[in-house]
Amino acid sequence: MQSEEITENGLLSPHKIAEALGTPLEELAWALGFSEEDLKRSSFVLTDKAQNRLSNFIDILAIATPRFGSALLAYAWYRSEPLSGYADLTAMHLVWEGNAKQVLEYLEAIDSGVFA
Repeated sequence: MQSEEITENGLLSPHKIAEALGTPLEELAWALGFSEEDLKRSSFVLTDKAQNRLSNFIDILAIATPRFGSALLAYAWYRSEPLSGYADLTAMHLVWEGNAKQVLEYLEAIDSGVFA
């Protein structure tokens, strides 16, 4: 996903991200740990909490996409694949808990061969 595809007025747009992934806004909201109503309210989307979570999500997908060949497959991994060493939580669950940094570190460790 290119930045211009998923931003609006310089901010990450949940609507554009959902469109780029070919997924309903409701499903994207769930994957981020928000409600669909949250993501429909511009006042919420403009908050640091929402923008940070969207940014972390995009960073994770950007790193995972080359491994899976498409953003859609990386998105499926994010939602469903338990991560070893993290009590078998998925990347999605770690992001919900505010631990996106751990997901990024996990992907970095794979890149360096730690889990190979």
